[in-house]
Amino acid sequence: MSADKRREKMHTLDVTVWVGKNGIEPVIDELETQLENQRYVKVKFHRSARGGTDTEELAGELADRVDATAVETRGHTAVIER
Repeated sequence: MSADKRREKMHTLDVTVWVGKNGIEPVIDELETQLENQRYVKVKFHRSARGGTDTEELAGELADRVDATAVETRGHTAVIER
């Protein structure tokens, strides 16, 4: 897949995983399930989840937990790829 097509695919994704005040732990199983069925998953990090950390750091930690990669972060949203 070309870089432009990949970027377009990631941009058009809907957010399907939301990380709230309980942090990343409660969404790990859901993200794992979604990544079994599709290559990219878009994750939104609410303010209460971020605390003193930034979206890139949280996305990287979440991706590591499901053996995937955080390929893009923008604002408070990240795309996880496996």
